Order: sequence, then structure tokens, then C-alpha cells
Amino acid sequence: MALTADIARGFYKNRSAYKPLVQTARVETVRTPAAKHGPKPSYENSMNARHLTRTNASQKIQGCQKPRKDSRRHAWVAEIPDDSHRHHILATDCTEAKYLIRVPNSCHGLDGLLEDKIRSKMNRVGGITASYRNSYKHNICLDMLREGYHRSFSELSALIHKLNAFREAEGPGSDIWQQKTLEEQHEKLDKLQCFLTRAEAAQRAGLYEEVYNSQLSLACYFKGTEDKLLSDYFFETCLKTTAMISSDERQKEAEANANLGLAYEEKGQLNKAVEHYEAFYQLSVEKPWQDEDGCSHYAQACENLWRIYTLLADKMLECDKRREAIKTLIKAFEIAKEGGDRKMEGLAAYRVALAYHANGDPQTAIKYLQMYLKVSELLNDDFGLSKAYEAMSKALVSVGNINEAIRYLEMFVEVAKRLSEKRSLVDACKSLGVIYNTLGRYDLACEYISQAYDIAITLSDLPLLEIVQVHFGIAKAHSMMTAVCRNIEAGKRVNLDRLVIWKNNRIDMFNEPITDAVDETFEDDASETAMEKK
Repeated sequence: MALTADIARGFYKNRSAYKPLVQTARVETVRTPAAKHGPKPSYENSMNARHLTRTNASQKIQGCQKPRKDSRRHAWVAEIPDDSHRHHILATDCTEAKYLIRVPNSCHGLDGLLEDKIRSKMNRVGGITASYRNSYKHNICLDMLREGYHRSFSELSALIHKLNAFREAEGPGSDIWQQKTLEEQHEKLDKLQCFLTRAEAAQRAGLYEEVYNSQLSLACYFKGTEDKLLSDYFFETCLKTTAMISSDERQKEAEANANLGLAYEEKGQLNKAVEHYEAFYQLSVEKPWQDEDGCSHYAQACENLWRIYTLLADKMLECDKRREAIKTLIKAFEIAKEGGDRKMEGLAAYRVALAYHANGDPQTAIKYLQMYLKVSELLNDDFGLSKAYEAMSKALVSVGNINEAIRYLEMFVEVAKRLSEKRSLVDACKSLGVIYNTLGRYDLACEYISQAYDIAITLSDLPLLEIVQVHFGIAKAHSMMTAVCRNIEAGKRVNLDRLVIWKNNRIDMFNEPITDAVDETFEDDASETAMEKK
């Protein structure tokens, strides 16, 4: 049986690792009975043997003596008569016996020491070369198992399997398919190894707060890299870990519910988000907890609930569930009042008012709009005032209070000019023009709608411009209606001729006074026409 052995002739020491300078040779030997019945090689030595570089060299070792058994090492030894070399190399690739190829050394007392030293160097070199042959994920898994972190290894393997299954389910062309797999992202693997092993060590020591912190660090890291699957997974594990923490009055549990609620909200799963936000709210009531920025957990809980209730109400309105939407918006308004944020309270009141107005209850809408007006005036919020004035004018028109609606619209125009909000200014002028047109005050209607038209031209908003054009045409036609009717009712020849000229040329001449000279001109023209006919 042929045995191939690689003999290392020296080592080059670098700062970070030992780089082997290998010279290979082939040893031809025959398995002896002693080797057959000898002890089996240990796992460590067999792994070290595999780490050696294997080549088929044509050079054979010359002058090797017959192998003899070394009682100290339980191995077969062959001596090479070469006094120039002092290295002792373990070179074995046999499953039945181990062979130690020993170079003669004049200092026989140092044989064992040199063997151990070279063996140690080769162990390190073998590990380094193996690390370059294996994948990065494989090496990390080996490190975890070697250090005894079996749970971390299992969790990492399960995560990789889960992500790969999700990737296959999405198929080619999906966003996740265009990204690298987790095995190819070395930085993420390093983070997972670091914090998973840290969490497992803390769990063995019973330090569950440290476990929570490690899992939260992973969740925040993957959220920063926009890896939603991994971030959501670790936010869920954070919430599970909080059940083992009893020293913080459930503060960590409240924070975990807030984080998980936000994760569900970003995914659009609003009902699940509501459950976690409500749990966060219940846990933080009357608690002095604050985040790193000094913001109260209770205020954050109120803001989260107000936001998620408003989003739920929007979904209900899309499905034409107005009553359920109003109830949800009222809950959002009450929560906003508890939070102590006046701006949030005003916005909540504004949304309730719009919902009541859309449901045909302008009186209740006016009540909530008055709250929004007070808050906006208190905060000097011109943008809020403009929205309140516009909504209030529409509600007042619905109840028939036109004069009050005009007053709010005029204030709306002033605020829009102050804010240089062209779109709001167009809406305000258009609304005023429509109201004045309804009241029969066509001159004012044309004036305001003309302003709206001039501003709309500069906005590059074609649908808005077309709407303003229609209103402008209606107002202009109404403004000419009185003069047209007056000329029709007069019934004189000059009035009828004016109507004919306007019909042909579309020139507004009805506001010009009718004089005697004009009458004579029309009479002369009429007589000439009659003579031509004769």
C-alpha cells in the first residue's frame, strides 16, 4: 500500500500566521502487521494530516531505513540520513497507522521537544490553510461549535435556511433575489456570530437583560441595513426574552412592544401594530420611563396610538365605513389629548371634523373645527389656520351661513398670501368666486376667479387649471347676463342690433351707453339695407 507524505522543510514566520514552505516527496512502504494492529490515529492528528498540501512529486526519499516502532508516539518511524535538517514532521495519511518521518539529530535529547514544537506549528498552519479552503459561513459555524455555542450555531443555521426558503419562494425577478444571500455577506455573519454567542453566554449566566441588549443590537443593525426579515425576527425574540426579566418593572417589555408595533406598522399590518401599541400604552401609563433623548415613554405611546388609529380610520373610509371611522378617529382624538401635544390634538380634531362633515353632520364638524382653530392660534400655526379656515367655510356653507363662510374665506386668502402658498391661494380665490357667483355678485366672482386663474397658470397643474377655467367661464357669462337681458327686454332696434353684433364678434359692448348718434347710425344702416332690397 502506497502512502503519500508531505514533508515541510521550513516555516516562514509572519506577524499574523505561519506560512509553510513545503517540499513534497513520496514514500513507498508496506503496511506491517504491527501497523495493522496499532492504535488508531486520533482525530486531532488525522485532521492535521489533512491540512498538509498534497502533491505527486517524482522525487523519492533516498536512504530511508526500515521503519521502526516508536514506543513513545505509538507510531512507525523512518530515519532519513541527512544531518543538514533538524525538523521533525508528522506526515501521515493512513487510517490504520501513523508514521513519523524523523530526520537524524545529533541532539537526541531534544527529539521530543522539537517534535512537539513542530507539531504545534503545523496545527496552526493547518487551521489557517483550512480556513481558506472552507466558506466563510462554514468557518464561522466551526468557530461557534469549537467554542461550545451550539444554540447560536442552530439559530444561525435556522435563519439561513429561513432566508433561503423565502428567497426561493419569491423567485427570480423579486427584490430579494437581486440581493446577495446571507452566506455571501460576511459583515452580517460577523455581527450574528458576535451577538448570538454573547447572548448565549449571558443566557447561561442568567443575565437576561444582557441577552435582550444583544438581540436588540442585532435588530437595530439589520433595521439600519434595511433587512426587514432579520430585524423583525430579532424584535420578536426581544419580546420573548422580556418575559424572563423581572427587575425593571416590565420596562423592557414595553419597549419591545413599541419596537414590534413599529415593525408591523411599516409592513402595513395595522391590526397587529395596534395590539403592540396598546400593550406599550398600558405598560407605560403613570411610569416615569424615558428614552435616551429624554422623551417620555407614555407620550410616545399616545403618539403611536394616535397615528395608528388615524391610519385605521383611513382604511375604513376607503371601504365606506364612515361610522366605524368616526369612532376610531374619536379614540385617536382622546389619546392625543392625553399625550399633551397640542399640535397632535389639533390635527386629531381636524380629522374628526372632516369625517363628520363627510358623513352629513356639519354642526358637529364646526365644533371640532373651532377646537382646531384655537390650537392653531395658540401655536401661531399659519398652515393650520389656513386648513381650518377652508374647512370652516365649507361647513358654514353647508349649514347656510354664507356671510360667515365668506369671512373665513377672506381670512383664508390673507393667510395663503402670507405663506406664499399658491395652491392654497387658488383654492381660496376659487371658493370665494363660486360663492359670490351663487349670490349673484358676478363682478366680485369674476375678480376672484380671475386671480385664481392667473395663479393657476404658473403652477403647471393642468387639471386645476381646467377647473378654474370652467368656473371663470361661468362667472363671466353670468356677469354679462344682466346686460343681455336688459337689451332683450328693451326691444328697440338698436338693442337688437347690439345683440347681433355681440353674437357675431363676441365683443362685450353691453356696458357702453346708448346715445342718439348711435341710434341715427343704426337707423341709416337700416334704411340703406331696405333700399338695397327694393
